[in-house]
This record gives sequence, structure tokens and C-alpha cells, in this order.
Amino acid sequence: MIRPPSCKLLLGLTFLSLVFGEAIFAQTATLTTGNVSSAATLTVQPVGAKSAAAKPADLKHYLITNYGAVADGTTLNTAAIQKAIDAATAAGGGVLEVPKGTFLSGSLFFKKGVELYLDEGAVLLGSQNINDYVKQTTRIEGHFTEWRVALINFTQMDQVRVGGSGQLNGNGASYWAEFYSQRSANPATTNLDVERPRLMFIDRCKDVRVENISFQDSGFWNLHLYHCSDVHIEGLRINAPRSPSTDGIDVDSCQDLTIRKCQISNNDDDIALKGSKGPHADDDKDSPPDENILIEDCEIGSGNGLLTCGSEATIVRNVIVRNCTINGNATMLTLKLRPDTPQHYSNITLDGIKLNGGGRLIAVAPWNQYFDLEGQPPPTRSIDHITIRNVTGSFGSFGSLRGNLPDARRGTLGDTISDFSIENVNVTLRNPAPLSRGEVANFTYKNVMVNGEAVEAPPATVLPARGGRGGGFGPATGSAQPATTWNAAMTPPSATAPAPATSSDTTPPAK
Repeated sequence: MIRPPSCKLLLGLTFLSLVFGEAIFAQTATLTTGNVSSAATLTVQPVGAKSAAAKPADLKHYLITNYGAVADGTTLNTAAIQKAIDAATAAGGGVLEVPKGTFLSGSLFFKKGVELYLDEGAVLLGSQNINDYVKQTTRIEGHFTEWRVALINFTQMDQVRVGGSGQLNGNGASYWAEFYSQRSANPATTNLDVERPRLMFIDRCKDVRVENISFQDSGFWNLHLYHCSDVHIEGLRINAPRSPSTDGIDVDSCQDLTIRKCQISNNDDDIALKGSKGPHADDDKDSPPDENILIEDCEIGSGNGLLTCGSEATIVRNVIVRNCTINGNATMLTLKLRPDTPQHYSNITLDGIKLNGGGRLIAVAPWNQYFDLEGQPPPTRSIDHITIRNVTGSFGSFGSLRGNLPDARRGTLGDTISDFSIENVNVTLRNPAPLSRGEVANFTYKNVMVNGEAVEAPPATVLPARGGRGGGFGPATGSAQPATTWNAAMTPPSATAPAPATSSDTTPPAK
């Protein structure tokens, strides 16, 4: 979403009357500058002439083969490609162009004014040698630590541009196998114990456009955006079956962001809104709220959530998800509630979702993995003004709506859930059991049809405390299911590169 220039704005994006349940994403925003208040139309501008997504003719193109890159899928081209990036930087900017062919590479670092364009049939293939990815301080799982960077890295830049019709391929099978092997030997193995590269990391950038390319078989997260604003993601195809923690798009502490017309199928969160974790998370100045986010016209296969908040997240607010389709086993809405982290999820609306799969509509539940109060007083968590409406199709089950209960043994507090509305839902469910819910203040359940029959609001009940990392976030079928690959109804990602062998291990993915 584009804001008018040269305004330091308090973007009170008028998600019109969201707090009153009227979750229509407004086309106006309230702009406050000093004592002057005005209305301006919010639009998503098409990428203009200076965009790699449009293959701009007015910018000089730096063809990587002119700098020594070899398209044989086996020659390591990191140095040659970085040389092309540096040449473009020295000349004041330009477009790094990857032509048709498969180019093996380790981590690449883009610099101010340099865009990325992948031609049709171009594959930038990630190395399976972890040492080909630089290890340095980077943002991962809600904090900064020494870890491997991504294949493609943009840091502290304005006007990030990525486009074309080619593919980033993480070549991730060996990384998945290594993780599963270590997790099998030691169930306490965490993500950070087994280094795996992300496909793309965009770090503290403004005016970001990533369009139309494919992300395939990432070793870890696919697209990670941290502390970015004015972001437009459109037309991506993201696929990572049978793989641990291969989140589709991770939105970490970002504002004013649109995700549109993307196809995502993986074995973890499809689109996740993230932040910090731990009892001091709300004091983390490096993790502002995720806010003013629009997700629309996306198609989801398998995964842990068309929309997921968490597992590391603090404040998430003003989110619209509309006109999306799930054609697999993904959960529609996942809200993870960490008893060791202050959290507030508010003003979130899902509207016009079509279902054709086997997942759950709702998974709101405690998230206990790696619980640690660090000796601090227990924080509070709240959810309010959540609207789910105009949902149709066939699916697995309704799911669960439950927060943490007070736990004297661990010294933790319960969650507050209020103003949760479910309306105009007409679904056919394999498991027609009603929504399992705990206490919700001002719970609205209106015009809900399941398997052709009107359903009354389910009563609040109390369940025995459950252990485990996710408190009810396992697959809807109760067993680990590999992510579905694209079916005939879903446009497949580019398959130019030979598909690496995939692990047959069905160990549940790391969270």
C-alpha cells in the first residue's frame, strides 16, 4: 500500500468499524499530520518503470553469465554473481539478470539500487553445502543471533525490487534429512540446532516489491521480511513438501504490507505474522507491531495456517484476509498463545474464504514449546475483535478456540479472549463436531450451517490441561501429514531444475 510522500503519518488505516465487527477493508485512510486530518485513497500501485518485476528497459542489466556464471547446476557461482551485483552497485545501480538455466550459488548480498530479475526458465539453485552461506548476526525466531543468512539477502535498503518468472530453488532435501536425523536421535533438537538457509531475507527495508517468481524446496523459511514497511508481495508460487519449518511468507514486525495472488503449500505456516518472544518481548524496540496488513486472492495447499500469528509474536493488529482459497489440509486461522510472552492479537478479519480440503477452520490454542519465564513475572495475553465470515466449502473440522488457563504450578496467567465473531458460514465437514471453545466474552455465532444443518453457538467448556509444545496444533487428522503438492487446479511452480530427492520421513515439522 502506497502512502502519500513526505508525510510522517499516523496511519489509522480505516479498517472500517473493525471494532464493531464491520470488517470491510476501507479504501481510505485517516492521515494525521500535526493538527490537520484528511482522507486519502489507499491504493496498491502497479510496479512502475523502475522495477525488476517489469524488466525495466531504462535500467542497465547485468547478465550474470557476463561475469563468469555457468548454468550447469554444479559449478558454484557465488563469486561470479556477487561480482555482477558489485559492478551494478559501483555504477549506481541496475538490474541483476539471471538468464535461462540452472545456476548453483551460496549466499548473495544485494546493495542499494540493485534489483533482481529471473528470466523465464532461470533457476538460482541453493548450495547444499551449509558453509556456502555466510554465518553472521541475523534475525531468526524473534531475536538476533549468529546463524546462516539466506540465499538472497537485502539489508537496510529503500526500493527493493525482485521479479521475473524464474525460480529460487533451495535444494533443501539434504537440510531436511539432516534435521529429521538429529530430531530422531534427540527429540529435544530445535530449529537453531540444525543450521538451514532461508531462500530470501529482506531486512529493515522500505518500498519492497517481490512479484511473480517461484520459491521451491527451501532449506528453512522461504521468504522472511523483518521490520519492513510499504511492502507488496504478489504472484509468488511457494512449494516445499515434506519439509521441516519451511514457512511460506514470514512477516516479522512489519507494517503496511499487501500479499496478493500467491500460491503456497508447505509443511508449516503458510503466512505467519511474527515478532519477539519471552517475558520482555513488549519492551523489544527492534520488534514493532505487525499492523495494517492485507492478504487477498491467495491459494493455499497444505500448511499450518493460511494466517498464523506466532509462535513468536507480540502485537498483531489491523489484518484483513479476504477472497482466499484453501485446496489442501492447511488450517484457515491459527493463533498461538505463548504463556511466557505478552501478546495482543486484535482487529483480524477473514472474509470470503473458500475451502476444499481437510484442515481446520480455527486453531486458537496455547503454545508451550520452549516455555521459559526467565525468572520474570508472568505476562498477560489477549485476543479481541476477531471476525470470521462468509466461509464456504468442504473441510475437515471446525477446530478449537481456547486460551491458556491460569496455571499455579508454572505461575502463569490465563488469556483473555473477547469480541470473537463467526457468521455466515456454510461448510461440509468430515468431522462435524462443534467448535471446541473456552470462555469468550461477547462471542457471536450467527448463520452457521454445517453439513446442511443450522448450528447453534457451542457452549464454553473446560478441558483438562494438556502438555506438549503446541497444545492442540497438531495436524487435523491427528497424524503427521506431508504437505500436498500442487494439483491440477493449482498452477504448479516452475520445474526447470531437477527436483531434488525428498525425505520420506513423516516426523512432525519443527515449530
